[in-house]
Amino acid sequence: MANGGPVEHGFPHLETVRAAVTALYKRLSYDTVHTFEASVAPVDVAFCDQDDLYLGAQRVARELVRHYRLPDARMIVSFREMTHAASVELAAGPEYFIELNDRFRTHRRDIGAALAHEVMHVYLHRLGLSFPGTRDNEILTDTATTYLGAGWLLLDAYREDAASSQKLGYLTPEEFGYVLAKRSLAFGEAPETWFTSAQAYTAYTKGLARARVDEQRPPLTAAGWAGRRRYAKERREAQQRGLGGTVPGTAYAFTTEESVLRVTFPCPTCHQRIRVPVQGRVRARCALCHTVMDCDT
Repeated sequence: MANGGPVEHGFPHLETVRAAVTALYKRLSYDTVHTFEASVAPVDVAFCDQDDLYLGAQRVARELVRHYRLPDARMIVSFREMTHAASVELAAGPEYFIELNDRFRTHRRDIGAALAHEVMHVYLHRLGLSFPGTRDNEILTDTATTYLGAGWLLLDAYREDAASSQKLGYLTPEEFGYVLAKRSLAFGEAPETWFTSAQAYTAYTKGLARARVDEQRPPLTAAGWAGRRRYAKERREAQQRGLGGTVPGTAYAFTTEESVLRVTFPCPTCHQRIRVPVQGRVRARCALCHTVMDCDT
């Protein structure tokens, strides 16, 4: 939790974020991911200064348990002085003990954001889904929280001005915006109206712009002129060599199998690698997330 200190910006963790989205689809399946089509509603996790601290925190925790479909899990929420925003004890259950930073006693509007991340730890723990190393595992948790409909709370908790700053989670604000945009494009949501933080809205628009780039890379037909021209050049060289290989600075690569040249590239939705023959206009379907793509190979 950045509290008054510098907030990291940009997209330094993007490859891990993309791997996390792929892992979610692989572990949960397309059908299960799409049971989370509706995000947590702002009214269901609203918390005002007049609410009882402990009863309000328990209410929000129950709502997140319901959203993540963990009916047999009970969250016991307490507050104490600590460095991080929150922590959860990952035991066998059904009771899980969540501790929140004392800061949230007076910043109650962000309790939902902290709980969304911690309850997701429980969800992933029960799934048996994790990444090696604390950093990558926390990025997985932030990504899963956002992609499954509760991470807009984490982005909305980001506030920064000349005198102070606050950010929850391991992702940068723009990376939270990127994952939220990927979710919005996949599920047809428009989360812009939920933000109470102007900085969160700005980060979302930057993330959305970056997510759009994923849909405009060769060999997709939506690619721009410069990308299509470079792709044609690299394809011609691969055909002349008769060998495949990666293309530095691009997301695609060429492979040769039984004298047939193929191109591999990441799905713009789930980032699973797609492989199609180099034969002009083709329509590809991702087996993992069911996205249908028009390609010019």
